[in-house]
Amino acid sequence: MTNRILLVDDEPHIISALKRVLLEEPYEILSAASAEEGLKLMESTRFKVVISDERMPGMGGAEFLSLVRNSHPETIRILLTGYASLESAMTAVNGGEIYRFFMKPWNDLELILAVRTAVERYDLEEENRRLLALVKRQSRELKAIEERFPGITGIERGDDGSITLPEMSEEEMEQIRKQCG
Repeated sequence: MTNRILLVDDEPHIISALKRVLLEEPYEILSAASAEEGLKLMESTRFKVVISDERMPGMGGAEFLSLVRNSHPETIRILLTGYASLESAMTAVNGGEIYRFFMKPWNDLELILAVRTAVERYDLEEENRRLLALVKRQSRELKAIEERFPGITGIERGDDGSITLPEMSEEEMEQIRKQCG
């Protein structure tokens, strides 16, 4: 998947500043001027990271990122604000499971590193989901083979630690060959 980032802020100069900061990074960056516009973009496009301002007309950033968490839990969420108390930051972090919280003006290097780390985290979690699905599929296949051929997955060891195979007739071996391809 493309390293796609969504920037959501009602102030065009903030969107421009964020794009400038991330310009040298290998990201495809899309932007929205409101939370509602951001949600519409997310209906048709997958994003690895969403960076949203907190204070916007209509829906605020914390509420927006909470909705993002509900509809796209794999997307990493970062919140920016110029007006924050510790209480509002904690509410936003806990309510929307915000990955990082930045005060405006942000430190460019810290923001770049946070986005890089967020993309890496997304990729690792995506790989974990893929591997988990693979293990589940292989477990189902193994269970089906074991049901057809009871004991086939059991391992017996000799006194010297070597693996011993149960005695099978040629007919049983042929049947296993046909079933397993």
